[in-house]
Amino acid sequence: MATMTPSSLLLGTCRTLVIFQLLACCLLPLGAQSQEFSLQMEPQDPVLPAGRSLLVNCSTSCPHPELITLETSLPKEVIGEDQGWAAFRLSNVTGDSKIFCSAFCNGSQMTSSSNITVYRFPELVELDLLPPWQPVGENLTLQCHVWGGAPRAQLTLVLLRGEEELSRQPAVGEPAEGTATVLAGRGDYGANFTCRAELDLRPRGLGLFQNTSAPRQLRTFVLPMAPPRLVAPLSLEVGTSWPVACTLDGLFPVSEAQVQLALGDQMVNPAVTIHGDTLRATATVIARADQEGAQEIVCNVTLGGESREARANLTVFTFLGPILNLSETNVTEGSKVNVSCTAGPRVQVMLDGDLARAPGEPAQLQVTATEGDDGRYFFCNAILEVDGEVLHRNVTVQLRVLYGPKIDPAKCPQRLAWKDRTSHILQCEARGNPVPQLQCLHEGSRREVPIGTPFLVKLHHNGTYHCQAVSPRGTYTLLVVMHVQGAGVHMFTPRVLVILGVVTAIVALICIFGKQTRSGFYHVNQQDTSLHLRPVQPKEAVELEQS
Repeated sequence: MATMTPSSLLLGTCRTLVIFQLLACCLLPLGAQSQEFSLQMEPQDPVLPAGRSLLVNCSTSCPHPELITLETSLPKEVIGEDQGWAAFRLSNVTGDSKIFCSAFCNGSQMTSSSNITVYRFPELVELDLLPPWQPVGENLTLQCHVWGGAPRAQLTLVLLRGEEELSRQPAVGEPAEGTATVLAGRGDYGANFTCRAELDLRPRGLGLFQNTSAPRQLRTFVLPMAPPRLVAPLSLEVGTSWPVACTLDGLFPVSEAQVQLALGDQMVNPAVTIHGDTLRATATVIARADQEGAQEIVCNVTLGGESREARANLTVFTFLGPILNLSETNVTEGSKVNVSCTAGPRVQVMLDGDLARAPGEPAQLQVTATEGDDGRYFFCNAILEVDGEVLHRNVTVQLRVLYGPKIDPAKCPQRLAWKDRTSHILQCEARGNPVPQLQCLHEGSRREVPIGTPFLVKLHHNGTYHCQAVSPRGTYTLLVVMHVQGAGVHMFTPRVLVILGVVTAIVALICIFGKQTRSGFYHVNQQDTSLHLRPVQPKEAVELEQS
């Protein structure tokens, strides 16, 4: 028995359908009553996912139907039949299709059709990459692509910012493309953008199916056109350091800004501070010997893939000296001392006010050391001009001259007149290098009197003193006479002496002639220069006479 293939079966079915159609045309007048019967197909216009199977039932009200069949290009199989109906299974339905149920009733053909709609979810929904940074105030175009998805008439592309809908467009083409344009603002920094494909099958009795792309995050920025403000020195000496500051205002987001500071090819690590939308970077630059000459300090601020840069010229220089040398710093009086002041190239030096002949050459002098040179400071000044700026540097060296002790008579009085039991200070100074020891000794007793401190003057301090200044370089002596007056000793003027003489004469006359002229005696008070006479009692007279 020969095997019938699906193609030969379909061809035979088509031939049979044609024969029945011819018979129906010829016998239509005879079977007009068959028009009262109909053919139904279930389900009508079904919607199903791609690749699924579908059960189709063809039924008729004709009491004696003939050849109930299902016409389709899809694979099918009869799964059941009886008087007036037949059931079929369609397998692997992958696309939209139209199917027909066909049957004959009393020689007349009856047909019924149904449209199969197949739906597919999109295979891929993707939002194109966003720029790494988007300038604030510029338009940004979003693009979305959707691959697959059916039926296309019910497929829509939606572009969103967070939950905010930016655009809604039908899916057209393969892949379908949707676009939207937004004006980027500061509020868009960190915002998520997505694309959503919506398959709306609610009119067909199903639901709304959504498929959303992975989110894309946007970063917006503001970078002013103005360069940073750079504060840096005009010159810097090798081996020294100096602070540098770089500031830029109006940055957004300022925390994302990157800053670099460099001196020539030397990168420095700045400390960055943020206040509002202002960025400030500070660092300390150190000049190296290999950088001597013209250099640049560069500040670069980067944000959003763009940069702003500021540059400042800097001269790195070497300033050697000044070096001040004395042939000897400790010399004896009368010695020769050579003094020289030197510095590096291009440096002009000046020694005690006298300029060297030319920059880079030394300044020199020679002195004969005297007592007045002890403690003298020699002064050396170095002058260097760097980019119009005059720099000064100074150094001093002290000379010590060794000389013997001396006492200045102007500072040590040689004659002193003091009263007994009064407090005084003996002022006396000596000089010399090394500093001498000074003491004043009584000529006879060798008793020492204090110098420079208060002491109680007594009669035994009277006399001549040897004030001696002693050092390893010799001894210097100065005589000082101290006259101490007792408490009862008065300084008599000629007038006082005359008065005393008159009083003495009167007393003498009284002693000689007193007994003869009067019976009473008078006592003279010798402690007073004026005459005060009073009667003398007998007892006093006896005492006066005995005396």
